[in-house]
Amino acid sequence: MELKSLDEQVDVQIAATMENLLSELSHYRQQSEKLRKINTLYQRMAGILDLPAMIEAYSIWLMEFVGHELIGYHNPGRKRMHMFCSYHGPQRRQAIQLAQEVLEQDAQPPMVRADGFHVHKWAFNSTDCYGLLVMLRKGKPLTEDELQFIDESLMILADPLKRAIEYEEIFAQARKDSLTGLPNRFVFEERIGAIVEQANRHGRPLTLAALDLDHFKAVNDTMGHLMGDQVLKQVAEVLQRQIRLSDLLVRMGGDEFLLVLPDTAMEDARFLAERLCQAVEELNIVTQAGRLAVSIGLSEWKSGMQLDAWLERADDILYQAKANGRAQVAVN
Repeated sequence: MELKSLDEQVDVQIAATMENLLSELSHYRQQSEKLRKINTLYQRMAGILDLPAMIEAYSIWLMEFVGHELIGYHNPGRKRMHMFCSYHGPQRRQAIQLAQEVLEQDAQPPMVRADGFHVHKWAFNSTDCYGLLVMLRKGKPLTEDELQFIDESLMILADPLKRAIEYEEIFAQARKDSLTGLPNRFVFEERIGAIVEQANRHGRPLTLAALDLDHFKAVNDTMGHLMGDQVLKQVAEVLQRQIRLSDLLVRMGGDEFLLVLPDTAMEDARFLAERLCQAVEELNIVTQAGRLAVSIGLSEWKSGMQLDAWLERADDILYQAKANGRAQVAVN
């Protein structure tokens, strides 16, 4: 009996040891699988530079492990917000509106709404990457394991998000005139081809305005270049206030500007150009050579024109305005 009892104790110890080993093995397997998933996220984020693509890639990666309908990111300080939603149509608009409200308000999820959405929200609180992430899921809340998994994934996501925001700012600065804040020549060259193509495809009018300030050299010569910079900023501001969001106003360099007017025929373009002339004169900047003003040349796009020829035509018409006495609009 004593020998049998001893054997039973040994069997119990062996069974307990095996159970512990199997439990530890299962734990290591789970940890290994989690590390594999996280490593996959790290690899996907490594080659992405823009914020929309990054939020989309994160949502698609996460969908394999944690089902959801929307991922949204908001950085209030940088004024950047982006959503990736798997819905379409009215459902998509509803989900995006809800996520935007949650991101912009102080409400602290998790919470469940009457429409069945479970809302979860996280904050990136590090000095290097501040922002808010929101998730919408229909039907059921996140489990503790899912929440922990997402928390660990956000540690990987934080650095790429910071990189994407910084890259976008650098890219935006490269496309912006550093003095006036207007789009620069690079933006014009990048966009003008597509604008012309769209006008041709839909048979819509398109007019180009070439602008050059009158007596600006006298501002620099008699008032100094700092004053000249201030004048250019003022001119850019008053011009922007007169145009539509769909128009493209570009500082090409010095005191030269180009204004692209989609869906605008010559008559309407001339009416706008005359308002621009008046707005610059109303700045009431007077030099020894005369009052600061602007001369404008207008050229309407014609099917079959070459882009370079169109630009040269607008420039030639501008200098007709200069030759005719300045502070006026000339047309082709």
